[in-house]
Amino acid sequence: MTIQDLKDQNLIIFECLSGSHAYGLQTEHSDVDIKGVFVLSEQQFLGLDKVDQVSDETNDTVYYELRRFMELLAKNNPNILELLYSPDDCIRLMHPLFEQIRNENFLSRLCEHSFGGYAMTQVKKAKGLNKKILNPMDKERKGVLDFCYVSHGQGSVPVARFLAKNSLNQSDCGLSRIAHMPDMYGLYHGKTAYKGVIRKEEANDIALSSIPKGVAPIAIMSFNKSAYSTYCKDYKEYWEWVEKRNDHRYQNTLDHGKNYDAKNMMHTIRLLSVAEEIGASGKLNVRRPDREYLLSIKRGELQYDDLLKEANQKIERIQQVYPISDLPSTPDLALINKLLVSIRKGFYKLNG
Repeated sequence: MTIQDLKDQNLIIFECLSGSHAYGLQTEHSDVDIKGVFVLSEQQFLGLDKVDQVSDETNDTVYYELRRFMELLAKNNPNILELLYSPDDCIRLMHPLFEQIRNENFLSRLCEHSFGGYAMTQVKKAKGLNKKILNPMDKERKGVLDFCYVSHGQGSVPVARFLAKNSLNQSDCGLSRIAHMPDMYGLYHGKTAYKGVIRKEEANDIALSSIPKGVAPIAIMSFNKSAYSTYCKDYKEYWEWVEKRNDHRYQNTLDHGKNYDAKNMMHTIRLLSVAEEIGASGKLNVRRPDREYLLSIKRGELQYDDLLKEANQKIERIQQVYPISDLPSTPDLALINKLLVSIRKGFYKLNG
């Protein structure tokens, strides 16, 4: 099912501008994000082919099937609540049946963790970008030999350097474990058919050989397998990030020189502010009154450590306000279920 299918069959019952336009934080570089709700046709609903969500390739436009929308609403999912309580000037389409949902308040104490927890994932994203910027990785991937060292004097040298200095080829070498010494190996060389330190260039582990009795090692070698595994994981994540990153946002990060994803940090502060407001007032203000301050964060005008400090202060206040809030512990599940049934029946009756 495609977005065009939803439109052709008149299945959409709610549609709005979301993201920065709803928050009042849009700039000239902001994408136009659209979210909405649709109802499966009665035949498809009764059949096997269920669809929870329909989106475009970039996920800039997303529509939730009514049941999925209500399920997420029951969990006080931030994206769903922001969609439901979108500012009036962002609403592009609203079926009369959907109005009964908009007229209800589904906020609960679940918002402490749904909004607050989501905010902290943005902190982790910002920290992750900070690490990637400060620790760029060469495109040329390291191999097992780069994590192998032989003892030399009171220290060690890379095995590749040791072999080159002694005009030895790694493929003519053999390795044997040293008892009671994890990750330590005897390094041997000779005319015997050894398997090499590694069997092939792209190997992910060292090779072990059968060593004849009485043969002495030319050196003691260690393989830091843990460091190699960590490197491989970081290398994969880094270059996947390079491939998928938003170049404008990345350039903005470089330009402001603070080495964090300013947009993620802006949304962190926004989400934490919203969570605190919900706990204190029982209301969700999607359109942000602190637009200029949030945009200053997005421009990278604040220090990363100061923003983390502010985030922690907001978390402390959130933890104080929710235990004394008048909000229910969870949304009214009976009401959500009643509305789900009523809207679906009403929609099928109108379109039968």
